[in-house]
Amino acid sequence: MHVTRTKAVRVVLCADGAVKSPVVLTLLPEHRRGHGAMYGGLNHGRMDNARLRTVLAGLSLPRFDGGRLVLAVDVSPWLRSDAPCSADRLFCHVYGRAKTASQFIPGWPYSFVAVLEPGSTSWTAILDAVRLGPMNDATVITADQLRGVVERLITAGQWHVGDPDIVIVSDAGYDVTRLAWVLRDLPVELVGRVRSDRVMRLPKPPRTHGVNGRPPKHSPEFRFTKPETWPEPAITTVTDTTNYGKAETQAWDRVHPRLTHRSSWLDHDGELPIIEGTLMRLKVKHRSKDRDAPPLWLWSSKTGATPDDVDRFWQAFLRRFDLEHTFPFAKQTLGWTTPKLRTPEAADRWTWILIVAHTQLRLARPLAEDFRRPWEKPTPSNRLTPARVRRGFRNIRAHLACPARVPQPRGAGPGRPPGAKNKHRAPRYDVGKTVKRPETLKAIGKPGRSW
Repeated sequence: MHVTRTKAVRVVLCADGAVKSPVVLTLLPEHRRGHGAMYGGLNHGRMDNARLRTVLAGLSLPRFDGGRLVLAVDVSPWLRSDAPCSADRLFCHVYGRAKTASQFIPGWPYSFVAVLEPGSTSWTAILDAVRLGPMNDATVITADQLRGVVERLITAGQWHVGDPDIVIVSDAGYDVTRLAWVLRDLPVELVGRVRSDRVMRLPKPPRTHGVNGRPPKHSPEFRFTKPETWPEPAITTVTDTTNYGKAETQAWDRVHPRLTHRSSWLDHDGELPIIEGTLMRLKVKHRSKDRDAPPLWLWSSKTGATPDDVDRFWQAFLRRFDLEHTFPFAKQTLGWTTPKLRTPEAADRWTWILIVAHTQLRLARPLAEDFRRPWEKPTPSNRLTPARVRRGFRNIRAHLACPARVPQPRGAGPGRPPGAKNKHRAPRYDVGKTVKRPETLKAIGKPGRSW
């Protein structure tokens, strides 16, 4: 099945225009097998994903100033609303055109980890993809996924002792403080967006001489929606940007959330930790197309940050939106969610095929020529988008070695005997989580309060 996978990657990159279905790819001259081989490989093939992850971690990766690696983690769904025979589907959140038009549609959510590039670009280097199943806890899966990626990067020599810590950026859907606690033994800095209605705690004041009793564990509240609860920021920076105008950042050091024995901390033994970090409030003059931009709240696991660190944090977070270009390119151009596959295992194979295809496009950037349309503006070779690199990949492929041998022709299979009916009805599966997790200490048989 390695041969089929190699050919599938090749025809995805050599096809003209968007990929409509895998079976249409078999009509291209680069695919020397029949359509049955394509679906046979997707449905019953074998892929060494562990080895593939190791290879991806050892390739040349983009870096920021000082040789720092910046990773982004995000989830993108493969929607399968009309597939009752497909197992392991979850309700995936999908944004609508209006603020109140969001929906939950059945599908397979995939968690991606990619390396970001500095500057304005639509390129990312995808390192890993994991499908979230009905029995999985998203925070646990994300933490394990990030740990595996970082450990593979260290093993591949992408990070050495003395190098800058690896920065991991995430959106508000992730519990960034929980991830910072779980990954505290790795050389990483977590930077995540937090909701604008959160309440955190300020650093504990020093013990006053002559005051008896137990010192308070938590300091006064820091309410994001009430400026009167904000102390003077430890750091204030002002930066002129090209796309957003003037960007003003306020930062407070050693700000932490007040944890409770709920959700991810329900099984934590002993006293709950105090996870301190740097809280930042980013205010830009405008978004793209002169739209008003509300303030953006970020939290970093690094304490004692300098003004340069604060600017580096929010600039790295804004580069996370490059991953928002990768997902539409994979879906609309490479045809990631186009196949109507029944099993989630086949969806996993197709997902990894497209990750390999996207990686080959990234590695072929220095070799690509600009095959632009007559109405498109000329672009320097080092600024080509993934779609424009793909236009000329057919010319590059002619100079690449192919590990697959010439296929041996064979006749068509016997198929189902005439008059025979399919008596095996495909099973139906419900949508959603199959495991109900306890929410309180009492539910798991532990004494104590849950607040």
